[in-house]
Amino acid sequence: MELGAILFYVVASATVVSALGVVVTRSVVYSALLLVLSLMLTGLVYLLLLADFLALVQILIYGGTVSVLLLFALMLTRPEQKPVLTHKGWPLAALGAVVVLVLLIYQAVSTDWARTATAVSAAAGARAGAVASRIGPGELGAALFTTWAVPFEIASLVLLVALMGALVIARASEEPR
Repeated sequence: MELGAILFYVVASATVVSALGVVVTRSVVYSALLLVLSLMLTGLVYLLLLADFLALVQILIYGGTVSVLLLFALMLTRPEQKPVLTHKGWPLAALGAVVVLVLLIYQAVSTDWARTATAVSAAAGARAGAVASRIGPGELGAALFTTWAVPFEIASLVLLVALMGALVIARASEEPR
């Protein structure tokens, strides 16, 4: 097995472990920090799969902005009491999660990835009329600031509105009743 594949499996395993930590951890702050780690590791998985743009979007938008927004919301809101976490349906949810995990592992192991990659690249080459290749930082920057500038601005406005909503909720809970 080559070094890239080993590195991919290590990062993917760390991503799954951190994602499980998000769900299993009882502390909301630790869960949010593990979510940040999970989103950043997902960006690293995209980078290892040579999907530079997806990695950049994952790390900048989800790993950075959404996670910071979530941490701001956690810091600005003060719960009056600790929530009671006694859900009766967790054994069924755990069983469903294990079944889905087994199905995903089976699909990943039984797929002929080399044949699938060849078919996808042939279909992309036939559609585009050229072979797909990696782009450099210059082309990526030009695409970000020309083609994708408006979607990034819309995402920033949505995040700003969400942060303002968190502030309104935090201020409303401080008023005497």
